[in-house]
Amino acid sequence: MGRVTGSIVGGSGYTGGELLRLLLDHPCVDVGQVTSERRAGKRVVGAHPNLRKRTDLKFVSADELERCDVLFLCLPHGASGERIGRFVDLAPVIVDLSADFRLRDPEDYPRWYRHEHPRPDLLSQFVYGIPELHREEMRTANYISSAGCLATAAILALYPLARERVIDQSRPVIVEVKTGSSGAGAEESAASQHSERSGVMRSFKPTGHRHTAEIEQELRFAGGNGSGLMVSFSATAVEAVRGVLATCHAFLDRELTERDLWQVFRRVYGKEPFIRLVKESTGLYRYPEPKILTGSNYCDIGFELDQRSGRVVVLAALDNLMKGAAGQAVQAMNVRLGFPEDAGLGFAGLHPV
Repeated sequence: MGRVTGSIVGGSGYTGGELLRLLLDHPCVDVGQVTSERRAGKRVVGAHPNLRKRTDLKFVSADELERCDVLFLCLPHGASGERIGRFVDLAPVIVDLSADFRLRDPEDYPRWYRHEHPRPDLLSQFVYGIPELHREEMRTANYISSAGCLATAAILALYPLARERVIDQSRPVIVEVKTGSSGAGAEESAASQHSERSGVMRSFKPTGHRHTAEIEQELRFAGGNGSGLMVSFSATAVEAVRGVLATCHAFLDRELTERDLWQVFRRVYGKEPFIRLVKESTGLYRYPEPKILTGSNYCDIGFELDQRSGRVVVLAALDNLMKGAAGQAVQAMNVRLGFPEDAGLGFAGLHPV
């Protein structure tokens, strides 16, 4: 496929800015428009100063959107669902980075998001946006719903075990995720003030986190129909700007060795361009570490087996704005439009940083 035009709805936040950075460097994409109601008419670099000398674009109102080849929606949760009817008339391919179309069952939205879904008729038309799980469906999908950043880390950590059906389903899978401040978005709040955020290790959702629904949905998909995996999920804010580290505890339904587990992960991820298996015997970075993934689309995954209890601890690290949001959205676009999957996503991260 030749060059395409991509536009961004809701481009003034952190995810929109990261997506714009990626598209400006993409070898097959021309950026069309970037919207922001609050900043309409103002230069994009006012919100994203890292893009100085990279673009002269100005924000426009969503009412001024023109047709394009692919439309990225970076709107607050709830907004995409309410306005999707207009967006589908503007582009043949839509990638929604909100939570509005992530769950397949419309009954899950009142439970997890406290509202009825405005367009349940469209849920079946959206493909869940983790290419490692849904690559083949993405190739022909017109609508893709990007996964949540915390959910992405947990799902990618546990997917091989669920697919190989080695998890004891009589016991819950325990997931504890630590995340940096950018995951809360660019809007100011009491929790984002330096005096409240500095030095923090704050549990902000010990139970009932919305990403639990995505994780269970996708792990049950991986394990086949009838899979009864239950996930107990907790989220903690730490003093970092970017980064997610998921620590997942799964009990095995059979006796496996470290070698067996390596084979499980390699069978599933051996050819994946953005999954790196990390398990060294020595060194500072012998397990996955979000810090060195800053700006990259990689998810680093490692594990350790506790043979005494039959428990495997799987660790997954990623940049929440990249593999957890904008990078994964571009990866999905690449799959859908037939571009090389790593197009525009070759940055490996920084060390030291």
